[in-house]
Amino acid sequence: MCYDDEARPPRPPEQGSNAQGEEIVLTGADGNRFIAYIARPEHATNAQVVIYPDVRGVHQFYKDLALRFAEIGIKALAIDYFGRTAGLTARDDSFEFWPHVQQLKLQTFFTDVQAALEYLRSDSDHALSTFTVGFCLGGSLSLLSGAEDFGLSGLIAFYAGLSRNMGNGTVLEHSKQIKYPVLGLFGGADQGIPTEQVHELDQNLSTTGIEHDIVIYPDAPHSFFDRRAVAYADASADAWKRVLRFITAHTTK
Repeated sequence: MCYDDEARPPRPPEQGSNAQGEEIVLTGADGNRFIAYIARPEHATNAQVVIYPDVRGVHQFYKDLALRFAEIGIKALAIDYFGRTAGLTARDDSFEFWPHVQQLKLQTFFTDVQAALEYLRSDSDHALSTFTVGFCLGGSLSLLSGAEDFGLSGLIAFYAGLSRNMGNGTVLEHSKQIKYPVLGLFGGADQGIPTEQVHELDQNLSTTGIEHDIVIYPDAPHSFFDRRAVAYADASADAWKRVLRFITAHTTK
């Protein structure tokens, strides 16, 4: 598990303005209904993000993160994974997520992503550049989304599990099929993601010619991007700067 109920995302470096957020329910093409959280900015830019949470789905950390994005002008939609197996129940610390993670299928997840993208695109009066931002399991799924025809502008992955296999090869193997720019953020002290795998991801993207920035924070552990993790505040601040710079560089003006 990446974040418990007390975790909160660090604040971005830019001064924000007002934002409004609400929990909604989206429906996929196969009829699956799933929880999502939309945060809309008062002063919008031309960028929007789809947030892929960790193994617990849409809990408070990701609702807060969506609001932090919206406060700096980036519309944000956090989506849940478990509508098919857990329904629309709460995703707090009492949620026993692991049985539902084991039932998660990549293709049905992509069906939900498509529903999220259609919702975002119908929610604006003009086209916005769209990015995925994923954490842990969501980081893996962010990279896996890169091989799909989703019309994305970029992929952002925090501590993506690179050996994770969703039934048709590992994330590392699929990284050779990515077609969008990538920002990958990893902790050098993450015991679950060997730095050798991170270097292999970097090499795969270089080989295929995909624009990318792969960053390893030497002493940072898994889930370092947490306001409580004061020892890694510098890494979190740098990660925010890189995320916003990446989004700005790949947003259509």
